[in-house]
Amino acid sequence: MINLNKNNFNRRWEDYRKFTVIIIMIIIGELINSTRDVIKEKIEEKDAEYIKKIAREQVECGANYVDVNSGAFVWDEVDYLIWLVETVQEVVDVPLTLDSPNPEALKKAAEIHKGIPMINSITAEKERYDEIMPILKEYKSDVIALCISDDGMPDSVDDRLKIAEKLIDSFEKEDIDLDRVYLDPLVKPISVNGEFGYQVLDTIQKISEWNTGIHMTCGLSNISYGLPKRSLLNQAFLIMAMERGLDSAIIDPTDKDMIKLIKAAEVLLNKDPYGKNYLKAVRAGELD
Repeated sequence: MINLNKNNFNRRWEDYRKFTVIIIMIIIGELINSTRDVIKEKIEEKDAEYIKKIAREQVECGANYVDVNSGAFVWDEVDYLIWLVETVQEVVDVPLTLDSPNPEALKKAAEIHKGIPMINSITAEKERYDEIMPILKEYKSDVIALCISDDGMPDSVDDRLKIAEKLIDSFEKEDIDLDRVYLDPLVKPISVNGEFGYQVLDTIQKISEWNTGIHMTCGLSNISYGLPKRSLLNQAFLIMAMERGLDSAIIDPTDKDMIKLIKAAEVLLNKDPYGKNYLKAVRAGELD
């Protein structure tokens, strides 16, 4: 269990200083995902120019990571994921988020990735955890950690907190720097249950109050699944989550209204000291 009253991480003061630095929202671009029909078609055709275009657009719009997923190709996933990594890294310098349920695909993709990748994802499920942890250690990867355990998907805030505690304790025992971990509290559609949004918001706030230095992220668009005008709901939910402590999100960075709201919220939440990024964006005409 996490000891909130003592230094549970045995770090020097200098190590803790980074946790006091205000972090601007870390954006993981979600568009190169084979569950999207157009992307699946372009991957299957190996249309490199189209994939490169989508990658460039996301980075130009502010993505800090570009997610690549070939999971729709069950039998050829490894080859397609390798192709995606090689193709995307020809045109962007940001690290990629290697997104796969297949440990072999993740390992092969990490081998050829230039620089430090992000693995999407690890869970508290024993089999999944044991398969992914060696990859994180070998490639010193950043990682998205989903709040899922062997008991299944969480049904409440308490369920999420218990899984988060287990994951954080496990990472600390494995000597994984929590600044490399992006904890995902698992967003579920409010079209199924109206309380799912509040559950995630409360979870984010409570984990942020632990002050462990872990990042908080989420697959934001899940919140609006099954409802009309999804972008409006996504935007509203993102601002609410940022206020609770969310410092990363898996989103469509080409959604200009979303990016404008992020920049505005960062100023209002004092996450953009003196509004430097905001003023820079204004001068560049990005908020017009």
